[in-house]
Amino acid sequence: MNNKLLDELKNKIQDILPIITKIRHQIHQHPEIALDEFKTSKLVRDCLKSEKIRLLAPFLETDVVAFIDGNEKGKNVTLRADMDALPIHEKTGLPYASQRDGLMHACGHDGHTSMLIGAALILNQLKNQFKGSIRFVFQPGEEIVAAGKDLIDRGALTDPAPDAVFALHAGTNLPIGTIASKPGMFMAAADMLKIVIKGKGAHGSRPEQSIDPILITAQVIQAIQSLVSRSINPLDSVVVSLCHIYGGSNANTIPDTVSVEGTIRYLKPSLKEKIHTYMEQVISGVCNAMGASYEYIYSSPYLATINNPAIVNLGKQITEEVLGTSKWIDLEHPAMGAEDFSYYIKQHPGAMFRIGMGEKCSPLHNDNFDFNDKALKNGILFLVSSALKVLNP
Repeated sequence: MNNKLLDELKNKIQDILPIITKIRHQIHQHPEIALDEFKTSKLVRDCLKSEKIRLLAPFLETDVVAFIDGNEKGKNVTLRADMDALPIHEKTGLPYASQRDGLMHACGHDGHTSMLIGAALILNQLKNQFKGSIRFVFQPGEEIVAAGKDLIDRGALTDPAPDAVFALHAGTNLPIGTIASKPGMFMAAADMLKIVIKGKGAHGSRPEQSIDPILITAQVIQAIQSLVSRSINPLDSVVVSLCHIYGGSNANTIPDTVSVEGTIRYLKPSLKEKIHTYMEQVISGVCNAMGASYEYIYSSPYLATINNPAIVNLGKQITEEVLGTSKWIDLEHPAMGAEDFSYYIKQHPGAMFRIGMGEKCSPLHNDNFDFNDKALKNGILFLVSSALKVLNP
């Protein structure tokens, strides 16, 4: 990229930065859970529509897919951001903190959406300077429901198929505004599980009349934790997290059932069957020994996210060119978190990149997390430059 164009981009981004920051705060104040992003998607559509950016009809009701066409036919670049929030009560105390009890943007999706809006506004001003097209995907339901799969299945990436797909995600423990990634395995696959232990309730004073599902659940949980330490090769990465337990209604009644929900995360797809076979054996063994029955439900909504090496290398080149060599970080290890962006790049060349929130930033999915506004400028510049580099090599 020549210096004249780079200076032009930086000036344009600086001009819209107050607007983008305001949009980010507005989205942060009004978080919406997966597939309920009606106000957020309307805000996105209104921003793009005001600049006469071409909008497609929704594929999943709350998604926004838009196109900017260049001055002649050519390649397609797809840029993706997610829009949904999490069921977490915010404790940041910020002036623009969530106004909805029990919901907050604890994973940075407000920042992802705002950066992509900013990139669309800038690229729309430059549409006479590139060939091909740019697709902007504002995705609902990344958390829990992995709606990216449904979006892809319904044709959001067809006509045309993308030649390159990029996504930015907030990254903690990284200097503000740095860009980081790695080729190959980037994030884990994740399966969702639910175990329902079915016993027999009784008065708390007569436990011998019960088949206590609480005691049985405790033993199941303890046994499951031996999966990683005793049944998986220590060189293979697997994480089992049981995060939600519920059962009973008061302090002196043993309930009939207890339910446990959680996730299993792994890097090697070949481990999936082994993990679930072990889980079933553990649950069955404990329940049979103690006279209980059970229900074991699991789903596999998140594939492993595997970055295309050529796209990662291109992202590194772009970062060093437009932001400086100090702004690029080579990540050494994949993360055990999961992302439905994996479906975007399963059949198309693409990669996810992290943008630094600062080394002292609160963790993702934490009630004190807030996307760092100081990173917006670099994020927009990275997305815009990536699109231009692919379309005008």
